[in-house]
Order: sequence, then C-alpha cells, then structure tokens
Amino acid sequence: MATPVSEGGGAADERRRRKGRTTPPHVRALAGSLGGVVEACCLQPIDVIKTRLQLDRTGAYRGIVHCGATAARTEGVRALWKGLTPFATHLTLKYALRMGSNALLQSAFKDPVTGDLSNRGRVAAGFGAGVLEALLIVTPFEASPAAPHLIIYFPISDLDIVIVVKIRLQQQKGLRPELLKYRGPVHCARMIIREEGVLGLWAGAAPTVMRNGTNQAAMFTAKNAFDVVLWKKHEGDGKVLQPWQSMISGFLAGTAGPICTGPFDVVKTRLMAQSRSGGGDVKYKGMVHAIRTIFAEEGLLALWKGLLPRLMRIPPGQAIMWAVADQVTGLYEKTYLHRAHL
Repeated sequence: MATPVSEGGGAADERRRRKGRTTPPHVRALAGSLGGVVEACCLQPIDVIKTRLQLDRTGAYRGIVHCGATAARTEGVRALWKGLTPFATHLTLKYALRMGSNALLQSAFKDPVTGDLSNRGRVAAGFGAGVLEALLIVTPFEASPAAPHLIIYFPISDLDIVIVVKIRLQQQKGLRPELLKYRGPVHCARMIIREEGVLGLWAGAAPTVMRNGTNQAAMFTAKNAFDVVLWKKHEGDGKVLQPWQSMISGFLAGTAGPICTGPFDVVKTRLMAQSRSGGGDVKYKGMVHAIRTIFAEEGLLALWKGLLPRLMRIPPGQAIMWAVADQVTGLYEKTYLHRAHL
C-alpha cells in the first residue's frame, strides 16, 4: 500500500508546478471569441425559432419544426439567419468576456499557498463572469456598429444592446425591406433610441444578470468536473483534449442552465421585445411584474416557453464553442506552459 507523500515531497512539488501553469486570461478570451464565431454560424436558425416561439402569444406556431418550416416557406430560408450579424458579434464578445473574466476571477479565488481552486471558488468565479457578461464590456467594442457613441455616456453593457437589436430584428416577419420597421442593426438601434430613449437599449438587464450568473456558475463547474471525470484532464496539465471529447464535456455542461433559468430567459425576451413607440405604456414593468403577469395570463408552463429550442441550441452551442476553445487553450498549455515546467 502506497504511503502518503509528505508536504515536502512530490505532491507538494506537483502542486507548486500546477500553480504556475495557468493559461492567461487573454488566451482564454481569444479562445472563447473564436468559438463564438463558429457557434453563431452553425446555430443561428435555432435561436431565431426560440425567439419566435417565446414571442408567440396567439398559438401561431405548433412547435419547433412548424415554426421553422413556416418561416422558411413564407419568408424564405434566409429568414432563419435573421439577426446573424448582431448575434455573431454578441457571441464573440460574450465568450471573450466570459472566458477572460472567469480566468481572472479564478486566479483571485485560488489558495495563495497551494494554488488550488475550491469548488466554491469555481462557482463564484463562474457567477461573477456571468454577471460581468451581462452588465459590463471590458473589450474594445466601445465603437460598436450597433451603437457607436453610447458607451461615452453609459459604460455598461453593449451586450444587452446587441441582444435587444437582435430580438427586435428576429421578431419581424417578412423579407421585403419596405414592409419592415427595422432595416438593419444600425437602423434598429437608432429607431429604439428615437422612440424609447437610450435606456430602451438596456431593456431586460435584470433577468439577464440572473440568468447569466446562474448559467455560468453551473457551466464552468460542470465543464471542469466532466473533463476530470471523463478524460482525466486538469487545468494546466498540458493535455489537449480531442475535439470530440471537448464536445461531449461541453454538451453535458450546457444542459442544466436552460432548465434552471427558463423563466429569466422568457422574461428577458419579453422585456427586450416590447416597444414604447407611440408613447403608450408597456405591458411589462419589470422582471417581477413580467413573471407574475405571464403566470397569471398564460400559466406556469409559459415561463418555460422555448425550453426545447434552448436545449437544442445551448448544449450544442457549448459543444461547438468548447471544441474550438479547448484546442486553443490546450495548444497554449502544451506549447508554452507544459514545456516551461519540464
């Protein structure tokens, strides 16, 4: 039977070596942004269908397949990629901020002596990354084409701006420009500012914070756990997962969040979609009021509208993103970190 290794032995040396093998935040941010571009191009149609189902109050769509087929038949196949430009921009920024800020927060929560990160610290780092993702942009997107001058006055989140613009574009039906209220991302942002004021671009911020914080706390914790259990992969060990391994871990890690955060996602979509044009009152006055109103008028299950498309969209999206991101970070670990500690 093997005897425990003393603190001055190999176990302590290994902890010290692993403490120094940390992928820099900027590498993780780059890995996330590249994964976001690939994910957006592959899965945009599911996001369009999810948004349409969540906004359907009259029962016009009988399900996912019917919604997609109806949009393609009546508006053309291109309708399934409506809002791709703001969506791809959103995912690129979102993943860069998420991965980079999570790496920074994980470093802050590590034990200063051993360099170990506890499960509580990992959850806290994930939640913090999700909150920052929803409220703050720390990347060079302050000159966004959707809102080129807003950050001078509002140093909050361009991500919410992009989501609002994306949802407003997706809820439009038809492809003839003369029949559409919004002709593109820039025109959409300008119309929202003119009709609803600048703060209209941040509609739905509260449920976005709750949804993103909870999602990322679960996702980062689960992804690390699946990597360790399934593939014996530890952060900084120089091992590069095969893309299919990353896809399995990412897919599994991306399943819990949609179920737990479904109501926040529905409320976010409703708040972002409602317009104050014409000077009238909006139906939903905030997150709590929206939850109560939806429950009273449409029933409990309405708070999970669009759940199946989310489960079809988020886990595959996480699988695609992690397949790309793990290759970038794994290559960095293998090339620089592991070699430096041999």
